[in-house]
Amino acid sequence: MLGVLTGGVYALMASGLTLIFGVMRIINVGQGALVVLGAYLSLVVLRQWGIDPFLGLLITAPTMFVLGVVIELVFIRPLKTDREALSVLVTYALALGIEGTLGYFFTANYQQLTVPYDTAGFAVGSLHVTYVYLFGFLLCLGIQALLFLLLYRTRFGASVRATMLDRSAARLIGIDVERVSAIAFGIGMATAAAGGVVFGITATFTPSSHYDLISRLLAIVVLGGLGSLRGAIVASLGMLVAEDITSVLVSPTWAAFVFFAVLVVVLVVRPQGLYGVRLRERA
Repeated sequence: MLGVLTGGVYALMASGLTLIFGVMRIINVGQGALVVLGAYLSLVVLRQWGIDPFLGLLITAPTMFVLGVVIELVFIRPLKTDREALSVLVTYALALGIEGTLGYFFTANYQQLTVPYDTAGFAVGSLHVTYVYLFGFLLCLGIQALLFLLLYRTRFGASVRATMLDRSAARLIGIDVERVSAIAFGIGMATAAAGGVVFGITATFTPSSHYDLISRLLAIVVLGGLGSLRGAIVASLGMLVAEDITSVLVSPTWAAFVFFAVLVVVLVVRPQGLYGVRLRERA
């Protein structure tokens, strides 16, 4: 059960990454740093105003959305050609910049979001399930539901899906691709803020915690299929459950290995991932 709940949290963090790739064709290796930034913003809100981190999302998520739009305008939009390769360098530089800034203001000491219910939970058989993981899983379901409604029930969502299919064709039918990209990047950062809350409560973190996070998030997105929100959810649940089972039945030492072994096995059989399509060149 813990694997399912943790998988939901990772799906929440990975959904922004896969949305950004699908719309903008950029590989955001800074997504882990954005999750850590969300955790630090929640830490500030908690310590300065005493606001619960989950309620604090009403502040941190819009803040991250606006910051995301600014980052897209300043750093991502100028990339006109070879976006995939150049985006890796640009977003990695952003990750290093975020890490350095957080280190300057918060030092390299370990931090954690301390709330009264961080260890509280309930029993399911012989298992103890903490409320934090359950809240994180429910938050994931809620945000994913909102994303699906946005993508498949709104005019903006139709523009997003058209842009994901073919940016050049979307421009030809009158879609403002640049506006769609900026909003999509902002949404991706807002989901990172939500993931940062659960990450910050369930684990200690430092400005450099993003390195381990991004390796897992990229593995999830690649396994699920680049640009597929459904794939990100299925891959997160499957890989975290496999890791949890391995940790219990074999050894925690092998758990991380299984995480990436599943990725390799699936990609050998289906190179485009579980729900991905074979990519073709697009503008």
